[in-house]
Amino acid sequence: MSTTDTDVLVIGAGPTGLLLAGDLATAGIDVTLVERRPHGLGNMTRAFGVHARTLEQLDARGLADELLATGTTLATARLFGRLDLDMTRLPTRFNHLLVTPQYEVERLLERRAVAAGVTFRYGTELRGLHQDADGATAELTDPEGTAITLRARYLVGTDGVRSSVRTALGLPFPGRSVIRSIVLADVRLAEEPADSFSVSGSGDTFAFLAPFGDGWYRVMGWTRTRQVADSEPVDLDEVREIARLALGTDYGMHDARWISRFHSDERQAPAYRVGRAFLAGDAAHVHSPAGGQGMNTGLQDAANLSWKLTAVLRGEAHDPEALLDSYQSERHPVGAMVLRSSGTIVRLAMAHTPLTRAARTLAARFLNAVPTASARAMSMISGLGISYAPAPGTGRPSGRRAPDVHLREGRLYELLRQGEFVLIAPEGAAPALPATAPVTPKHLVRATWPDPSKKATVLVRPDGYVHWARQ
Repeated sequence: MSTTDTDVLVIGAGPTGLLLAGDLATAGIDVTLVERRPHGLGNMTRAFGVHARTLEQLDARGLADELLATGTTLATARLFGRLDLDMTRLPTRFNHLLVTPQYEVERLLERRAVAAGVTFRYGTELRGLHQDADGATAELTDPEGTAITLRARYLVGTDGVRSSVRTALGLPFPGRSVIRSIVLADVRLAEEPADSFSVSGSGDTFAFLAPFGDGWYRVMGWTRTRQVADSEPVDLDEVREIARLALGTDYGMHDARWISRFHSDERQAPAYRVGRAFLAGDAAHVHSPAGGQGMNTGLQDAANLSWKLTAVLRGEAHDPEALLDSYQSERHPVGAMVLRSSGTIVRLAMAHTPLTRAARTLAARFLNAVPTASARAMSMISGLGISYAPAPGTGRPSGRRAPDVHLREGRLYELLRQGEFVLIAPEGAAPALPATAPVTPKHLVRATWPDPSKKATVLVRPDGYVHWARQ
């Protein structure tokens, strides 16, 4: 094998890249993370919601409780003034939506990555990418504009919607813009809203409002009557007017610390893997902000890919190519599902004809009247209901999310903090790994049920999904 500078080169230091790099470095993999922004440059980004499944993934890294302290949790949400979503019924200790700025997520993930030994190169841009059978070579420019070359065994592009990695791989990004001229602002309010989280629309206008928990509120709005380019200036008066039209009041918005205008696309790369290069997060898929699933989906991409790269680089994978290919087969359908669900929400919010408004009303009434249907919707939006196809030679619950069960050795998600497979078995049993296990881990974590009558044996993947179970 050719000489390499690093095992894995990650391009893009947003939440997806930071979680991926931190996972790999924690497992002993040499990781270099390249980011075009200078270190410390403020990133007042659009993401603000952390869903239940993402909080479970962060719990498996010892970060969830600290992140919870940075924002506010919402147990219910009201959409379109009619549909009430009750998240307290979610089967998790995180039965709520956490509203906190994306930069708080990045802060914790960056700290973890630094502590794990990730090499950071800020102010550095990708200019070219070449692959061969042994690795990938990245052509970069450093902060002084000097050309440098880095060689890696694998490369991952987590560099956002305008991904230079995706471009270098020659991958298309098919899709279209679904909504233009959305305004965003972080503001203070003179009046506290009756509902913690509000989404509503009038047909030609919609807006949502959510608290960060520190006195600041995130407001997003859109009006059919003002469709302008992203570069057009936006001020607080425009945000107030949209809020009044959509929500009935602007709650006395004042002291905006950030205002922005953007457009929303629905796009997905056809392939998440090309040779030794991968895409994750917004580099692989981008969609409407409705449902708040963007950052969450990217973080779960990273959780899925990190343990697979680790197993291959450690020499633990039985079939390295098949294991790496499973990233595409598992995560690409999830990205497509999120495009559909977020697109449905935003189209309902934009409903302006009598027919589409009637459809929205009927959908809200149905979900309010049928608890199983609303629970299913919340399960998918929160990420808890996402599952993968059973592993070869297995059946359900293989591929499903593993709940955070209490074991003799502690909670399952506390044991997952070691970054390894967890084998749960009855007391006194010493089962071997099943023949279908994708890897032979060097550091398998063994755990026992606290109830002696429990006879099942369950193998849980490092990303918190069941690989195999036997009664």
